[in-house]
Amino acid sequence: MDLSPDLDKYIHESIAHTLGLPVSSKTLELKLAATEEARNHLQNQIFRLEEQLKEKDQKLDGSRAEAAMNAQALKKCVEEIQNLSKEREHLLNQCRRWEKECALYDRDREALMEFGNDADERAKEAEARALEAENSCRGLSEELEYYKHEFKRRTMNEAKAAEELLVLRQRKEELELARLQGCSDNHLACSQCSSVRENKETGSCLLSTVPDDSSGVGTIEEVQILQPVMSSILAKANSTRQLKDEVAANPRSFLEAHMGQEPCQRLWKSLKPLTKDILALAAEVELLQKDKEHLRINLHRAEEEVKVLFEENNVLHKEYKKLLRQCTREKNHVGSEGKHATSVSAKGKRKSSPRTPSSPDRTVEFCGPDSPRQPLSPLQQNSPDSRMRKK
Repeated sequence: MDLSPDLDKYIHESIAHTLGLPVSSKTLELKLAATEEARNHLQNQIFRLEEQLKEKDQKLDGSRAEAAMNAQALKKCVEEIQNLSKEREHLLNQCRRWEKECALYDRDREALMEFGNDADERAKEAEARALEAENSCRGLSEELEYYKHEFKRRTMNEAKAAEELLVLRQRKEELELARLQGCSDNHLACSQCSSVRENKETGSCLLSTVPDDSSGVGTIEEVQILQPVMSSILAKANSTRQLKDEVAANPRSFLEAHMGQEPCQRLWKSLKPLTKDILALAAEVELLQKDKEHLRINLHRAEEEVKVLFEENNVLHKEYKKLLRQCTREKNHVGSEGKHATSVSAKGKRKSSPRTPSSPDRTVEFCGPDSPRQPLSPLQQNSPDSRMRKK
């Protein structure tokens, strides 16, 4: 195998160097030049690596500074997020409180409306009872006037009958006197004239008692007419009061109230049933007048209660509108701030999901024990129980 002369020479000098034989200067110069060249090459590599190391150190310092700045910005962002979450919780609590207040005001308004409707119904019932009492009182007054008129008419008829009877008695006396004068002129002193005188005396005695008999007959007829009518009227009045669970009129207490106890006890046993019925009717009329007055007073009170409730309802309605507007403004303000913050922070990020329903912690517990306030109590001074206690 033939080798190139340079290779052959290199092998020969290498063997000589290994054996310790002297090497030519040319070879040594070549080795020195190669060594210098390798050193220069290594020196250049060192310089280049030092420059790269400096560049890497600069980049590392820049990255460290950027990381510190990013950490500070991240810390500020975390603090802002915490502040925003605290403000959000505060606003949610405030909104929840306003919602509870609005719900309570709604409940109070409904309660006041129901109370006003009850007051209206009670006023209507009182007015209807007042009208019924007025109608019954008017009917009883008309019946009483009718019976008074009938009594006056019968009294006038009795007076006329008594006058006619007196006229007839005088006429008869005149005729008897004329007859007696005729007998005296004829000088007749017979038994017939004496019998006529006796009949005249007895007739005058009987005629003197006739008006009493006729008045007694008229009184009996009046009693027969008035008794069933008065009984029916009193029966109707008592049945009406029993249906309404009211106390019936007592004629004896009515008479005691107007005359006193002792005169009433003396006269009560001697009174006729018709007189007792008339007293019962008068007591019934007085009770109806008292009921009418009470109904008027209750109606006036009910009207005042309705006015007070109407004014309070207007005030509560204004407060409710004010609170509703304030809550709406706060919701709009919170929504606008949230939209602005999300638009600034969500730049270049993925869009959030659509708005979900409100969380369970935002549900309003209207009847909870930790409610900030209780509903408005009904007006105790205007309630029916208070009116009954006042009575």
